[in-house]
Amino acid sequence: MKPYPEAYIDYLLYFHAQRDYFECHEVMEEFWKEHPGDARSRTYVALIQIAVGMYHIRRGNRTGAVKMLQSAGRNAEAPHVLSLGLNPDKLQELLNQVWSSIEQDEFLYEDINLPITDPELIDFCLKECDRRGLIWQSPSLMEDEHLIQKHTRRDRSEVINERARQQQIRKEKGGAR
Repeated sequence: MKPYPEAYIDYLLYFHAQRDYFECHEVMEEFWKEHPGDARSRTYVALIQIAVGMYHIRRGNRTGAVKMLQSAGRNAEAPHVLSLGLNPDKLQELLNQVWSSIEQDEFLYEDINLPITDPELIDFCLKECDRRGLIWQSPSLMEDEHLIQKHTRRDRSEVINERARQQQIRKEKGGAR
């Protein structure tokens, strides 16, 4: 198996086995922040946005979901998506399909699976699921309020402060929004 970041493997397990999109977001965001010069930086952001989009969909925030999934599609750079063992064309197709069905009000929530093409990566994830007592591609537990509402219960003060700081910087540069 190609060497993949451990955080990425954790992301895949949260995404496909636990369906804990909040933890997907957290683990990839932490990794992304710790590796600012990584060539795959934009693609890591895309993975974060896919997870955020999924937890927005699951909670019924259609506008937020569409925004995140469209942005993920722009950030998912094909060579880097491929280097993470995913099919870039199928990923774009999946993202487009989900956000367009939401916009057309035709989407009923359903977990998605990322198009993993590396058989060794799939095998590793299956073995890791077995080791952890998880089931690969299990469905979301929609009755688990803790899972569904997890991101709304976290301390957002750091995020809010950073947004305010960035807004102040833009304002000082004359580009306030």
